Amino acid sequence: FRVDCAKAGTHNSRNLSEFRSQDCFPLPSLASLFAMASSKMVKVLEITRVTPSSDSPSSANEFSLPLSFFDIFLFKFHPIETVFFFQLTESTSTRSSFNSEILPTLKQSLSLALAHYLPLAGYLKWPSDSPKPILSYTPNDGISLTVAESEAQNFHSLSGNEIRKVNELQPLVPQLMISDDIAAILSAQITLFPNQGFSIGVTTHHAAVDGRIGVMFLKSWAYLCKQDNKANPPLPPELTPFFDRSVIEDPARLDLLYLKQWSAFTSSDSDPNKRSLKLWQEVRSTPDDLVRATFEFTRKDIKKLREKILSKLDNSKPLHLSTFVLTLAYTATCLVKAKGGEGDRPVSIVFVADCRTRLDPPLPITYFGNCLMSFGRSTNATHFMNEDGFPFAVDLCCDLIEGLKDGVLEGAEEKVSHIFTSKKPGLQFINVGGSPQLLIYSLDFGLGKLKKVEFVSVHRDEAIAMTESRDGSGGVEVGLALNKHEMENFASLFSDGLRSMD
Repeated sequence: FRVDCAKAGTHNSRNLSEFRSQDCFPLPSLASLFAMASSKMVKVLEITRVTPSSDSPSSANEFSLPLSFFDIFLFKFHPIETVFFFQLTESTSTRSSFNSEILPTLKQSLSLALAHYLPLAGYLKWPSDSPKPILSYTPNDGISLTVAESEAQNFHSLSGNEIRKVNELQPLVPQLMISDDIAAILSAQITLFPNQGFSIGVTTHHAAVDGRIGVMFLKSWAYLCKQDNKANPPLPPELTPFFDRSVIEDPARLDLLYLKQWSAFTSSDSDPNKRSLKLWQEVRSTPDDLVRATFEFTRKDIKKLREKILSKLDNSKPLHLSTFVLTLAYTATCLVKAKGGEGDRPVSIVFVADCRTRLDPPLPITYFGNCLMSFGRSTNATHFMNEDGFPFAVDLCCDLIEGLKDGVLEGAEEKVSHIFTSKKPGLQFINVGGSPQLLIYSLDFGLGKLKKVEFVSVHRDEAIAMTESRDGSGGVEVGLALNKHEMENFASLFSDGLRSMD
């Protein structure tokens, strides 16, 4: 493989030592690059730096954003890793067609998209004169783009729903370089599966954006990809990021409080005030028996779940029987039963809510950054295990949704500390990532059908990854990572439970 420097589609090959001596941008260690290149899964062809298009006047100027308390709440969490599989026709999936047409178009449009989202091309830094970290872009900053080719003929298996090993997807997403002093914000990887399709893997630092803005950036990249390489094309309003941080009010200085709490809980150094951008959880080895699979609720399934609950629960109390509540409650019930064990085992259900429209005053829906708060409830496994487990889970989730009416910032001071103090021995943690409302399957680069979206990092967070159904029928897909025994139990419980409602 080679290491390239790319600017607006122009590639200048350089060796690794040149990049390090110039300190242009963080790169993986030489050992890790060779490990990637020798993977059984993929062969790395090049690692390229893509900078914001020089056709955009903004790319020539420095740009920085201070982290808000929403960003700092998440800045120690593991990056978001997502992979998108695109089906190609036989004529467009050859190596020559991919390299001459598809790959250059993707690189050029990525450069154009970064010009509209400059912080993503920069770095997370913590200047000595700043009380908190900042997102910083300077001219010629850029992201790392890996180009690879799969040596395995398993495109349809990887982009399917069936049970498979978690590790099979990891080579399709790039690493994000993070140290004490500096952290990359975004990296991408394009992998060709010859004569089948290609994937785009994206890794994003959680301090920069939440799921809504991450998807908005990808849709901007896709939109520009279909503009026939016009010079500096504008984005439509719904894809244009809003950067003004003054709209985030923080009279209680939650930003500094969260920083102090993170430092207190994560510092392993003798100096608890040491500034470090390293993550709270380092990457851990993945158990060999950990597998992943995707399960789908059809629109008909969701209707059956709603009818079952209406016949079971007390209608005198508020019932928020949204698709989200019904699918989360049913999935959580199956997860607890699949794990088995003692009924007094603690179970915690946690989800995040987008606060943009829930703040007073509300924020623009295109506000760039994080704007999430977590909400959760803990109980005992026994409540989920009997025949009334699903109604109990719905009731619990409805109470959580009802609690949002008290204000999304209610109890915000304790959010970070609660992450650490709520961890009980034997806890089963059920965390929700993604959202059907993001309409991620509408992503269209004009280069092939989006066949599947996978949240690769769900196994790190014990998360349920939710998206809308890819066929646009109004259903919901949930992606899970469990050990093989629990996954087999879950699959049986999931299908048998829905079938019993017919």
